Amino acid sequence: MPLRRLAIVGTGLIGASVGLAARRAGIQDVAGYDADPEALAVAAERGAVEPVGSLVEAVEEAELTVIATPVALLEREIGAALGAGESTVTDVGSTKGRLCAGVDDRTRFIGGHPVGGSEARGPGHASAELFDGATWFLTPLAETEPERYRVLHGFVASLGAVPVAIDPGAHDRLLALTSHLPHALANVVLNHAGSLRVDGHEPLAAAGGSLRDMTRVAGANPRIWIDIFRDNAAELRAALAEHKRRVEELEHALESDDAGWLARWIGEASGNRRRLLEEAFTDVGELQRVRVHVPDRPGVLSGITQALGAEQINIEDFELQHLSPERGGTLSVLVAGEREAQRAAALLEAQGYSVIVSPAFEDS
Repeated sequence: MPLRRLAIVGTGLIGASVGLAARRAGIQDVAGYDADPEALAVAAERGAVEPVGSLVEAVEEAELTVIATPVALLEREIGAALGAGESTVTDVGSTKGRLCAGVDDRTRFIGGHPVGGSEARGPGHASAELFDGATWFLTPLAETEPERYRVLHGFVASLGAVPVAIDPGAHDRLLALTSHLPHALANVVLNHAGSLRVDGHEPLAAAGGSLRDMTRVAGANPRIWIDIFRDNAAELRAALAEHKRRVEELEHALESDDAGWLARWIGEASGNRRRLLEEAFTDVGELQRVRVHVPDRPGVLSGITQALGAEQINIEDFELQHLSPERGGTLSVLVAGEREAQRAAALLEAQGYSVIVSPAFEDS
């Protein structure tokens, strides 16, 4: 059965999205509190929460409380929520070890972390669909009351996410490798390229798609990421040390002109990339990439997607590589099956576009 009352403390992108997803799941009484009155007002206007004037007012009658504040505030707000009522309390922070160890009431607090989000910020970009199909880590402890975990597990599933139980320390090691390290390296690579000139040439001005793709997450919200890096510093340092070891192996192979090692190294990466993609797509081998050269003018992308949709050609994924206002860019659309790809190409060519079709992951 749906919860009768849910409390959300922190109504930014994630908190407001939890509220919208909870409403979609049938939970009508969703109380929201945020120390930022503007964020709370926007979340309320979006229908994510019913605004209240204090954390205590939000939590005191709730069955479940979700703390969705920045990482640096979590421990304080979790403690306040535990003291304000009898609800089960969870959070959405991306580090768990120190937090779970520092909470006094380990029967009612269960750490959580939805592995989903957006580069956008604030409740104005919140969405009820944000967690659909996303992994949502839960970190129950030995002291956790089983019934509270059952209720939280069911709540997470009702939002469209996939609840996965994990040890808090294992969670932090996993996220250091799969999230925190990529963010750190994206900043390193972009700051490296941005700090140099090569014989008078500006690297960023000459950058191709590879640099843009690799550094998409660089410069992410410092209010969030400074706290994440600091809170998970030990695990991130360990991941960086292993990364450094692997970079040194590559340096050695280049110094010794070891073509065999390079071939095995690239082959291993190809296999790992395919495994990664198989988590996102049902049949990677069936996917075809339809590349379309598009001009830089309003309405082009919507025209292409509407044309494909009208012919019942499903877009599995897409990406736009913008070159310049004068040169336009390349739109890459993934569709399942060669026949569908050829149908898409014929349709777009008939509209005057230049189209190339190839297996989506031929290098996998």
